[in-house]
Amino acid sequence: MSTGNSPVIGITCPSRPTKWANWDLDAVVLPTTYHKMVMQCGGIPLLIPPGCSSEVMNRIDGLIISGGPDINPNLYGQDSGSYTNEIYPTQDASEIELIKSAIEKDIPLLCICRGFQLLCAINGGELHQHLPETVGHENHGGWDGRVTEHGVDIIQGTKLEEIMGSHITANSTHHQGVSNAGDLLISAYSSHDNLIEAVEIEELRFCIGVQWHPERIKHTNLYLEFIETARGSSL
Repeated sequence: MSTGNSPVIGITCPSRPTKWANWDLDAVVLPTTYHKMVMQCGGIPLLIPPGCSSEVMNRIDGLIISGGPDINPNLYGQDSGSYTNEIYPTQDASEIELIKSAIEKDIPLLCICRGFQLLCAINGGELHQHLPETVGHENHGGWDGRVTEHGVDIIQGTKLEEIMGSHITANSTHHQGVSNAGDLLISAYSSHDNLIEAVEIEELRFCIGVQWHPERIKHTNLYLEFIETARGSSL
């Protein structure tokens, strides 16, 4: 758990074939923006690789489900489309277990990009598998390594609106998007094409999913609120 009054924040990360010195090895990898933002906002980052069971929840005060590859379309009742060609069932399974455990224990939960999509899928939601070929969303934003920005309108009265206000600029670096949020409360839409951009669970202390990457665009207030709530878990 926490050290002093600094909450321990678990961050999920993938395992991928990676160049390591003179070797090609399977390695746990994660952009440094995640742990740097957690540290900047007063938390202690703890990386959680695929395959970890929900027992790790007894060691952390908050959980971030990070971005990454596409989730398995079978999770939301679809077959893989032509652009859904990189899925990792072990990562899906372990992150689903962690999300469910965080919700059950009311441990602060922040789901980002892939994590947001996974949160929606396991709560009865569905995804557009390729926005550039989805009517109405063909020009949603950047993907495949290209990053763009667009406006996001946040719904009044939501937790997200309380933290970030009614309108923000978000980054876009994804080719899939949530078409149906299932049982979750939708808290934001993209301004230009009305794609679902954020969800939350009202009755929990902090459970928010966002399609964008707040750690890359310096949305520090979202992380600060998340880590402050986790700090309460650590007392």
